[in-house]
This record gives sequence, structure tokens and C-alpha cells, in this order.
Amino acid sequence: MIHLAAIEYYLPENILTNEDISKEFPEWSAEKIKAKIGVDARHVSGESETALDLAIKACEKLFENYDRNDIDFILFCTQSPEYFLPTTACILQDRLSLRKSIGALDFNLGCSGFVYGLTLAKGLIATGIAQRILLVTAETYTKFIDKNDKSNRTIFGDGAAVTVVERDKSKKDFKFSVGTDGSGFSNLIVENGAAHNKAEQPTLYMKGPKIFTFAIENIPSVINETLEKNQLQLDDIDLFVFHQASSYMLNYLKNMCGIPDEKFFVDMKDIGNTVSASIPIALKLATEQGRLKKGDKVMVVGFGVGYSWGAGILEF
Repeated sequence: MIHLAAIEYYLPENILTNEDISKEFPEWSAEKIKAKIGVDARHVSGESETALDLAIKACEKLFENYDRNDIDFILFCTQSPEYFLPTTACILQDRLSLRKSIGALDFNLGCSGFVYGLTLAKGLIATGIAQRILLVTAETYTKFIDKNDKSNRTIFGDGAAVTVVERDKSKKDFKFSVGTDGSGFSNLIVENGAAHNKAEQPTLYMKGPKIFTFAIENIPSVINETLEKNQLQLDDIDLFVFHQASSYMLNYLKNMCGIPDEKFFVDMKDIGNTVSASIPIALKLATEQGRLKKGDKVMVVGFGVGYSWGAGILEF
């Protein structure tokens, strides 16, 4: 029913390498960071560069080969909005000179955002509200990270991805699965800057072991649930693309779920964890590397802040 007609992404020009981090924190060697996170370098937005800026650049790349006049809805996933209001998607419509007879909205989700965005796009298409949706996922988490927080500085990078989701009657109507557990909200949080506590500088806090436990408790079951809903087996999936959290977590989940190496995609060594943008970036890289071809079934799995998670199957 839905088809990913095009994907592009943009990463900021500024690069923070493991060597750069090691100079600030000598107890963390570049090799130690690579072994723990699976990342050599990550891209960091400039001081005045926002998630909207990154999104515009990703969209302009996409429109080099896709007619912007065909877009009839914008879904913008970000936790780094341009303003509290208005919605960033409305500004994006104007900056891209898109038609005014389209819908546009933001939704606030993190690492599960791309999968949730696909479910929203699918719903808009199924009800006939839209036919070609611009699904934008853009984050600048590094702006929330304290300069002395060596752990989170090794993990997160900034970036934006844009995906065109189209109706395609030739594609099978695969079912998605989603989940929420708000009891874990405080384990990955920016406490300050919004209504609850707006006086202080927004700062990101993450309890890594709690997030890891959440993932291993929920991801195997959501994969099985999604396979069952679609009457498929693990072997029927040609490629699994998870949110690119860290190589350690991904490899642990891969082994736990019994996914063969050749059916599992990880490529974050020069990118880092780009939150909601990580899955579409990975899909683009997998396609460029010949890991995805026409007709393949790929399962996308997102999980993280909220707690929130989701999984779905796409036919390429």
C-alpha cells in the first residue's frame, strides 16, 4: 500500500571525532569509544544551525530528482523545533516554496519517530487525505548535551533525513506494531526549557543501562508481534534495519532475536546516533551499498525516548 519513493539526508559540516573527544577526556581513548559505541565520528550542528536548517538542505537534495509540486502533506518529526510555536512544518512549507493546498504538522518523537511517521503517513494515504507525503526527521540533540557529558557526546550526532511516502497499490499492505511505556520517561529526558521547568538551559540526561534494559525487554516481542500480524517468519525478511543506537546494543539485540549477520544492517561509524533520522539514513546507505534491492522485504524497528517503540515491514 505504501512505498518509499525517495530518501535523502543531510549531515552538518562540523565533525567531532573520537580523537577530539579523547583530547578533552584523556581517560577515554579513541579506540575505547569505537569499541563501546561503534562510532569514529559524528556530525555536529553549528551554533546557529537548527534542525529546520538541516531539513531544508535534505529536502533540496531530494527535490533535485523529485517534483516538489507533487507533495501534498508534510509530517515533521523533531524534538528540536524551531520555536515552541508555530509548528516547524509550516515554516518548512514556506521555505521550500511548496503548494499552499497541503497539510503540515510536527510530531514530537525521538528514536521511534520514523516508524511512527510511517504509520501516520499510511493512515493519511488510506483515508485519501494525501497521496505523496514528505516525512521529515531532523534532530540537533547535541545542542542539549553538556560539554562535560563525555558519554552522550560520544553517542549522538545531528542530522536530517527526508522520505517521500507514496501510495502504491502494487505493494502489500503490511501491518505495523507500536508500543508505549511512559513510566520510563525520566530515563532519557531534557528536563529544562519547556513548561514544567523553563528557567534553565535545556540539558539532556540519559540513563544508559535503563534504556538498554528497556530495549531488550521490548524489541524481541515487537518483532515477533509484527511478523505474526503479517503471517511471516523471520526468514521471510530480507533485511532488518533498527534505529542506529549503538553498535553494542544493536549486536546484542541481533543475537538475542536470532537475526543472521547478512540480514542485519549497521552503519553508524561516521554518523553516530541521529535519533529519528537514523533509520532513513540507514535505508539510504543500505540501498547504495546493494544491501536492499527492488522487491526486498525490510523490517524497520525504532525504539527509545518515551519509552516508545515500533516496528513495520516495507517492500522495496
